[in-house]
Amino acid sequence: MNAVPAHLPRTAGDLRAAGHAPRSIKRELHDNLLGKLRAGEDPWPGIVGFSRTVLPQLERALLAGHDVVLLGERGQGKTRLLRSLAALLDEWTPVIDGAELGEHPLDPITPESRRRAAELGDALPVTWRHRDERYTEKLATPDTSVGDLIGDVDPVKVAEGRSLGDPETIHFGLVPRAHRGIVAINELPDLAERIQVALLNVMEERDIQVRGYTLRLPLDVLLVSTANPEDYTNRGRIITPLKDRFGAEIRTHYPLDVEAEIAVVRQEASLVAEVGEPLLEVLARFVRNLRESPVIDQRSGVSARFAIAAAETVGAAALRRSALTGEEPAVARPVDLDAVPAVLRGKLEFEPGEEGRETEHLVHLLRRAVAETARSRFAGLDLLPLADAVEDGHLVTTGERVPGKDVLAALPELPVLHDVAARAGAGPGEPAGRIAAAVELALESLFLSRKLAKDSDDSTTVYGR
Repeated sequence: MNAVPAHLPRTAGDLRAAGHAPRSIKRELHDNLLGKLRAGEDPWPGIVGFSRTVLPQLERALLAGHDVVLLGERGQGKTRLLRSLAALLDEWTPVIDGAELGEHPLDPITPESRRRAAELGDALPVTWRHRDERYTEKLATPDTSVGDLIGDVDPVKVAEGRSLGDPETIHFGLVPRAHRGIVAINELPDLAERIQVALLNVMEERDIQVRGYTLRLPLDVLLVSTANPEDYTNRGRIITPLKDRFGAEIRTHYPLDVEAEIAVVRQEASLVAEVGEPLLEVLARFVRNLRESPVIDQRSGVSARFAIAAAETVGAAALRRSALTGEEPAVARPVDLDAVPAVLRGKLEFEPGEEGRETEHLVHLLRRAVAETARSRFAGLDLLPLADAVEDGHLVTTGERVPGKDVLAALPELPVLHDVAARAGAGPGEPAGRIAAAVELALESLFLSRKLAKDSDDSTTVYGR
């Protein structure tokens, strides 16, 4: 929990004496973003791959004071980007203590708060709200109601003696309760059209219409949302009048290069074992191959979460192998990549007519990624001495029950092995598992270039003549 600093004013009078003036949410974001840009600070820590494309557009939208909709396929980091907006708010902001909405003590908007402000004057109690509490997120679902977002008549308040038309009988919904904050609606097209219509008045006229009467509230919210492209989702659409209310529509995208893809996986994956950069590069190239493959339904996309889950699966396979063999530390090797296609096949949508061939396609694209990574890592390195050693009878066996030291022991001392390890980021004094991972990648590269043979069963792989 964020403890409110003791030095902050506790009454409206103290607040006014301190020179505090109300600021709209959009002005607050404008000023704080501009301050970070002028100071050379990164306003978007943890956001990878958008620095030259999405982020400049979003910054221009915030500086212009626009509501924003992010449009893109699943797993492109839209929600992560919206959540980072909260970091641009003031760390603490004053609100009326006990008020149902987060109203500024010097600018109350509800009838009850205005009455209290008139009665108490400078003695109106003030509390402080942390910026994390000013970001509200709602996943749009077809069963979302107007009451959830805007509000409804509270029967308890009516039973207490208020008339049905009294504005104070309203139980406020999510959007009014986010007053002076950010409201994020994920998958906006999933909202029924009548619910989207209810947002029109909030965004344009700033009033609330509930059960036949209108309550004029100068709500101060920044509305941001996410949506999939219209050619992907068949669950609904953003109605035209609501789309017109958004000042900016920004297209997101998947990482544009392998380095950005690796950075996303490295940042987001929770790895239970060591997964080296070469294997992360294999997975990044694998995901990029999937996004270019005609057998994958590209309208639904290949989420960045696929690469993250793949890395976590490879790490888990390495940890299991470590437990079976007793090898420490647990280091992933190319043999652990075999676990990826079977485990993650269900996270992809294939084109019609590919039923029954899903695993075959995934294995092919994964091998292609391994070959591309090996070409990149070992470019200019002559691997023929390694191939000759294997062909001379030094067969190499690997698998889920084969420790790295056994992989290395099967080969004679070759200068090329030190070069291979160095290209994969493993030095001479590294644990056997890290060097074996580099050697396996070289052996797999020789197999894919048809310089070696490979025989595999359920648990063992043998590289030979």
